[in-house]
Amino acid sequence: MKIAVLKETRPGETRVAATPETVKKYLGLGASVSVQTGAGEAARFSDADYADAGAKICPSAADAVQEADIILKVQAPSSEEMRVFARGVKLIGILSAYNAPDTVPAYARMGVDAMAMDFMPRITRAQSMDVLSSQSNLAGYKAVIDAAAYYGRALPMMMTAAGTIAAAKVFVMGAGVAGLQAIATARRLGAVVSATDVRFAAKEQVNSLGATFVTVDEEAMKEAETEGGYAKEMSDDFKKRQAEFVAGHIAKQDIVITTALIPGRPAPRLVDADMVRSMKAGSVMVDLAVEAGGNVELARLGEAIETNGVTILGFANVPGRLAADASSLYARNIYNFIAAFTDKESGNFFADPEDDIIKGVSLTRDGKVVHAAFEPEEAEPAPVETSSAATETEEVETSSSSDGNE
Repeated sequence: MKIAVLKETRPGETRVAATPETVKKYLGLGASVSVQTGAGEAARFSDADYADAGAKICPSAADAVQEADIILKVQAPSSEEMRVFARGVKLIGILSAYNAPDTVPAYARMGVDAMAMDFMPRITRAQSMDVLSSQSNLAGYKAVIDAAAYYGRALPMMMTAAGTIAAAKVFVMGAGVAGLQAIATARRLGAVVSATDVRFAAKEQVNSLGATFVTVDEEAMKEAETEGGYAKEMSDDFKKRQAEFVAGHIAKQDIVITTALIPGRPAPRLVDADMVRSMKAGSVMVDLAVEAGGNVELARLGEAIETNGVTILGFANVPGRLAADASSLYARNIYNFIAAFTDKESGNFFADPEDDIIKGVSLTRDGKVVHAAFEPEEAEPAPVETSSAATETEEVETSSSSDGNE
């Protein structure tokens, strides 16, 4: 089994899909590894580091992927990159297919077996492969660090001979992986933290981190929660009251961090322009969903802007702002995935199409789109004009022809 690690070409992408640590592990599986020159440079992994780990350093992507069975990437390759991919090669990366659905049939046309790590199912067996969790953890941490850097004041309460500095008030909207890490980080820095989420079950997690869970009506949230811990659609009255409550709460905060994302859909709008303007001058708002359309109305992708004295951070690729750690965690996620499906005797990667993990991540296989979310819709067969004397054989042949064109 030969594994190729390519240098990322997307602007602003600093991560790499394998580290010297995971290269050694791949060699332990019996694989060989080729790494494109400069692949780990932005994450502070030199070519010499990879060579010392046992990888072959290749001057170009074309050289690296030659005879490769598996190609590792962070982000989806461009059409230009894919020109050097051989048919039947397995591509593993964060492919963001919901944001670029046209890429899925392109993989199929080129005969690339595309496996999206961002589609990893949330099951116990796949926890060590969950790239969204590993990267969101870092994003939540970095959001607080970025906010603190722009805030211009101290976060913890400080009692000095010259007087007392009040602790900063931080409000986290969304208590998923990123939100919980943001809460924990802000608490470690001494801020007074509150948080909200559409799931009432998140209250216990928020409270366990020393933060306050805020909502306009706890009883309504309890009634709307399913046995599995998910939230049902709330009433219009609740939504209105919650929006008014959140707006009033935001006006009292120094830092607001939004983390709400819905796979396959634009990020929900949580903060409008009036809410931003209600904050005190010097306050900071961080939108971690800006790449999916944004939770904050005024946020701009890749920019830090100021409006009415309030700074809004809309940085792209927040995990990539911690390139070394983000790469290390991502590379381990991929290694855990590959190792789980590598035959110990032959050393070959076997992606069992019936396995739940493989079903979840596979976009294309053997030149066909296999993921249910992207399979082409069955076209309605064109009406065939026949006389009433049409024979059964003719009808069968018409049906067969239609099936063959799908």
